[in-house]
Amino acid sequence: MIHVTQLLSAGILLSALSTSLCAQQSEASTPLEHTRTQFEFTVNAPLELAAPLFGADRERVWAPEWNPQFLYPNPAHDQQGMVFAVSHGERTSTWVNTTFDLAGGHIQYAYVLAAAMVTTIDIRLARSGPAKTHVVVVYERTALMAEANEHVQHFAANDAKAGKEWEELINGYLAKQTGQQK
Repeated sequence: MIHVTQLLSAGILLSALSTSLCAQQSEASTPLEHTRTQFEFTVNAPLELAAPLFGADRERVWAPEWNPQFLYPNPAHDQQGMVFAVSHGERTSTWVNTTFDLAGGHIQYAYVLAAAMVTTIDIRLARSGPAKTHVVVVYERTALMAEANEHVQHFAANDAKAGKEWEELINGYLAKQTGQQK
């Protein structure tokens, strides 16, 4: 049986590929930018407490500017197959969660930014002792038209700096929850 997640993921990817193919046909001489950026950090909590913080709804507790608008499920709830929109100035991206395996430490998202870029975010979590979790995040971004190449490069440069920020925000949130000093 086909799941909603598979249908939504397929629909988004087909839309992105269609847009990309049209862009490639009209701009065959300009290669489309593709980037892959990885960062790692440690969360000061066991896997069972750390993993849920990477759900789109739960991320709101540690990322003050993160405000996804859930389309499914409604009301918002972190689960595999969640679909939500995020505003980027005048554009909106549509996100689909493709993997939400908290026990296995694997969470993945795919999103399309209005005919400009496709992004996948792959998050892997692993126990690092009894009270710490090692996190590896991989962003892959692909321009859907040559005009978006610079945009993809800009996002990739910011991705490279995100590990330290995520680590500080998540651990700061956790420290407040447990009453610990930083």
